[in-house]
Amino acid sequence: MSDHVLTAKSLTSEHRTRRRIVNWVVEGVATLAALTAVALLLIVVGSVAKRGLGAINLDFFTKTPSLLGFDVASSGIANAIVGTFVIVGLAVSMALPIGILAAIYLNEFAPRRVQSVMTVAFDVLNGVPAIVVGIFVFVFIVSGHGQAAWKGSFALAILMLPLVTRSTQEVLALVPSSMREASLALGAPRWRTTLSVVLPMAVGGIITGATLATARVAGETAPLLFTSALAGNAVSWQPDEPLSSIPMFIFTSAEQADPALQEQAWGAALVLIAFVLVASMVARAFGLRSRRRLTGGR
Repeated sequence: MSDHVLTAKSLTSEHRTRRRIVNWVVEGVATLAALTAVALLLIVVGSVAKRGLGAINLDFFTKTPSLLGFDVASSGIANAIVGTFVIVGLAVSMALPIGILAAIYLNEFAPRRVQSVMTVAFDVLNGVPAIVVGIFVFVFIVSGHGQAAWKGSFALAILMLPLVTRSTQEVLALVPSSMREASLALGAPRWRTTLSVVLPMAVGGIITGATLATARVAGETAPLLFTSALAGNAVSWQPDEPLSSIPMFIFTSAEQADPALQEQAWGAALVLIAFVLVASMVARAFGLRSRRRLTGGR
């Protein structure tokens, strides 16, 4: 009897030791993977900053590119900055209302079969390469009519739409069903429950998804090659004509033989990274706020 007890204890101890070893190994691999990802990020940001920081000055943000490559040192990307704001701003205004309304319908009102089919459709759309979207917009909108900033915005809006819809769906799914049931039990219709109970609790997460989607498309170049690449050097706010953008400036300047233009391309890339960093920090702040609201401040 004692031998049996000792054997059981030894097996239990052996299993515990094995689990601890496996746990240490998995934790070590996960930590190594996280450190590798952070190291790669630091290497990329450090390399861009090292090559592009010298181009960052007041002229870089307030002046336009020099004509014919003369006096590059005192030129800038003011037209690209303005064009990026116009193109991305229009894309956001197109994608956000449709994406958020689609997510509300799918999560709150759609039959389960429709929800399943549409969710798969948005997931597939999310995986379509950006250059395919650019070609699609070029064939059906640009070809025969000319390029324009709003056409580039339309292409970017197609890329944003599944990101906004899926992220909004996930946030709406986190709202406790008891909140909906309590509102419905008090006699409120479903649309009123969604508008007054569900959306206020999920607004932080919705803004988070929208911000991340905006940061994602702000650096897209492929769709703009087909829709808004034939732009001049002047600063313009007109969406019905081709406008320059930061991704297009990086794409064209990085191929030039002039080291000054290459440095400006690196500087524009640094500006774009800074925008993504700020957008990510804003999204994280709204995400934490939304999580506190959904979990009751915990």
